[in-house]
Amino acid sequence: MANEVIKCKAAVAWEAGKPLSIEEIEVAPPKAHEVRIKIIATAVCHTDAYTLSGADPEGCFPVILGHEGAGIVESVGEGVTKLKAGDTVIPLYIPQCGECKFCLNPKTNLCQKIRVTQGKGLMPDGTSRFTCKGKTILHYMGTSTFSEYTVVADISVAKIDPLAPLDKVCLLGCGISTGYGAAVNTAKDFSKPIQEVLIEMTDGGVDYSFECIGNVKVMRAALEACHKGWGVSVVVGVAASGEEIATRPFQLVTGRTWKGTAFGGWKSVESVPKLVSEYMSKKIKVDEFVTHNLSFDEINKAFELMHSGKSIRTVVKI
Repeated sequence: MANEVIKCKAAVAWEAGKPLSIEEIEVAPPKAHEVRIKIIATAVCHTDAYTLSGADPEGCFPVILGHEGAGIVESVGEGVTKLKAGDTVIPLYIPQCGECKFCLNPKTNLCQKIRVTQGKGLMPDGTSRFTCKGKTILHYMGTSTFSEYTVVADISVAKIDPLAPLDKVCLLGCGISTGYGAAVNTAKDFSKPIQEVLIEMTDGGVDYSFECIGNVKVMRAALEACHKGWGVSVVVGVAASGEEIATRPFQLVTGRTWKGTAFGGWKSVESVPKLVSEYMSKKIKVDEFVTHNLSFDEINKAFELMHSGKSIRTVVKI
């Protein structure tokens, strides 16, 4: 099947605000520097729901959502040298080309190599690999894991330990990596025991705060809860289109720092395999965040569980 179109199932978002529809789609072979992946498991993230709601300024339809997935490489395109069919991988919504000024700068993980086309729902050459009922279907965040097969850029793939359980480590494609990294990379949090930190935090505000829900009022509250002189507040959540943050300049003049993070500040291609290794050696927790497991046909129920607050992460078996 390496050079052939694959017909498979995918959950298609035809328009904003409507449930996903399980459809038969066609997935074209990977072109140069692309990889076609058989997705084994994917989790449902609030960012998927944010885009589906219509609030995402980059939201384009029809589209195949999903960005917390794990699977097996089915085939690779011309020029792909670091991956081969059979490799166990996690698709990455933030790539790592290793060449752009962002990748070469240790202060950021925001590779810009394919940012423009990815933001438009397209592959780097400006086209899509998905069709359904004769219509072009767009890609999402460069990953589109709500499909049995997907095609991604080779710089958007992390090769991981083949023994890792894919229905667990798929969460390292976004959620856990983002939250964990926000603390250890972006805020450079304490390594001492939390009880010692809490004792020091009780006089004058917290040293570090994190806003994770995309609410601009909470972002302000998180900043203003920080200690004068050295407090750091990290914005993790994605606010709705058009929202703006505000605070009194005095809050910053008196030494507080306001910063943001994407994917926890991890340099994706090199860091995700290490996170999987840490999970396999029980240094970080992943299993505990999976509260529900559903079949692919039940993917809309995963969104319902999330909106109702009944799940932390629901993993869908593709």
